[in-house]
Amino acid sequence: MEDSKQIKVKNRSHSPVVYVVTDMNNLRREFSGLEEKIVTFEELRKLNGTVGGHVLLKEFLIVRDDEAIEALGLHVEPEYYYGKDEVIRLLKEGSMDEFLDCLDFAPYGVIDLVKEYAVTLPLNDVAKREALLEKCDYDVNKIIEVRKATLEGQEEEEKKSTKRRAAVPNTDSTGSDAEKSSGRRVSVDKK
Repeated sequence: MEDSKQIKVKNRSHSPVVYVVTDMNNLRREFSGLEEKIVTFEELRKLNGTVGGHVLLKEFLIVRDDEAIEALGLHVEPEYYYGKDEVIRLLKEGSMDEFLDCLDFAPYGVIDLVKEYAVTLPLNDVAKREALLEKCDYDVNKIIEVRKATLEGQEEEEKKSTKRRAAVPNTDSTGSDAEKSSGRRVSVDKK
């Protein structure tokens, strides 16, 4: 494969992915969440040869070129190509077998998306929630419960902080006009 070939690469998660390729004058590449960029095959080939580079390409980035994937020796499963839309479809409409295959064979980045959307959608299928707990030790029920309690606590704090605290008007008519006009709330004995 030509080193100059342009290849689309996408960050599969909402978290940033950053790498440095020292063989290319310390080229630093940063992908923000779900960002897609076009890079050369040379960059991918050299990244693949760095410590952790192979893991980034296989687990956290999606290389959108089958020939490049083969040339890099990534040996990917169908779940490798899953992004946000595929994960949401899997959670809402996918069969239990598809879901279990995803949990068994998907890269870490896809599993992170499954966890994220299982909570934010939320995932309503109890069997899928149990499978996620069993396979990934991720308790969707507890996380939703904690988030709900946290939100309720924040709402209570907001209500408390927005209440207006006003002084009770002084209806005591014993103070002098000077005391009343001084702005003081309590009468001061002058000695």
